[in-house]
Amino acid sequence: MSQLRWIPALVVAGAAVISSVPAAQAQGTYKIGMSAGLTGYAATVDRAWRDGVEVAIAALNAKGGINGKKVELVVEDNRSEPQEAVTAYRKMISSDKVEVFASGCVSAGNFAAAPLVVRAETPMVLCSILPQQPDHVKWAFTTIPPPRFEVITRLAYIQKKTQIKKIGVLHDPSPYANAQKAAAEKEAKDFGLEVVGVEQYKTDDADLSVQIQKMYAAGARAIIKIGLGGTTLTAAKNIKQLGLDMIMLTSLEDIAVFRPVAEVLGDKFFFVASPAQVYDDLAASPLKTEIGKFLEPWRAKFKDRDPNWAGRGWDAVTLIAAAAQKAKSNEGAKVRDALETMDNFQGTTGLYHMSATNHQGITENPLLLATIVGGQVKVVK
Repeated sequence: MSQLRWIPALVVAGAAVISSVPAAQAQGTYKIGMSAGLTGYAATVDRAWRDGVEVAIAALNAKGGINGKKVELVVEDNRSEPQEAVTAYRKMISSDKVEVFASGCVSAGNFAAAPLVVRAETPMVLCSILPQQPDHVKWAFTTIPPPRFEVITRLAYIQKKTQIKKIGVLHDPSPYANAQKAAAEKEAKDFGLEVVGVEQYKTDDADLSVQIQKMYAAGARAIIKIGLGGTTLTAAKNIKQLGLDMIMLTSLEDIAVFRPVAEVLGDKFFFVASPAQVYDDLAASPLKTEIGKFLEPWRAKFKDRDPNWAGRGWDAVTLIAAAAQKAKSNEGAKVRDALETMDNFQGTTGLYHMSATNHQGITENPLLLATIVGGQVKVVK
């Protein structure tokens, strides 16, 4: 079932219309569409992404919206499935008349729907990797760092802090996971490491012991685990039950997913963390300042809930708003063109350097390695 979410305007006196925008253009609403996996394997991250988008929209509407228009959010649950995403995008384009997308982390779904988005000339800012075809990339921008950044953050730790020389890669079949897998295979040798096993699993697998045992038998003493959802806890339990002397280093994920994993593996568990997840450990910087701007309304509503994916949703909306305001227009093609000029744009994950040739945005690795000690998230020094 689809969901339609309306974000109420919190109008500040005298801020209903931005002076630089013609009155006729300032009438009505500006619709942002979202295809998100609110159920299925991506639910933990995509619900957080949606909530971050909503917090950002509420903050914008409190200041008059975008170019004088109240921002309205239309959300469709793609159930973490590509075909469902196509249906969701088609509905939002044809029936809801959305003008820009801020869609979630189901890469395969965003890929599958990209032709529809291109034909509609509707820009999308994503919580996933970019589509593979150049004509599709033209209308797509992403808030996530390159997948290889997640990989090298873990490889660097293994190289510098352990005696391990052989590793295994355990990944799900998603495009993002496959991109990380390819990066691990390519980059490992530069860190003096050998990938001795690469094993794939399904997102609903209830046991990964066969894959883990195969990698261990090949000599792997560290697992690079790539993928979202409950399989991370499954892998941890399998390692513990098998009595294997292995460490596991996992991808970005909601901290709520990691807490039970840390209880199982203890000091043999590490994960890639975004700056927002370790805010208190950050030195003063423009990055920390921007995270603070987001955390104030986020914590007011959601307390100590993990801010990572929500922060990226915040970034998506603030990028869209900045582009529309720079273009002095909410028209899709003009917003798309302006998004390509968002250089040195400070977000909660890092500094974005969008250009006509780079829709990835984040070009410098902002990620950290973290662990959980006594229930507290700590950066690994």
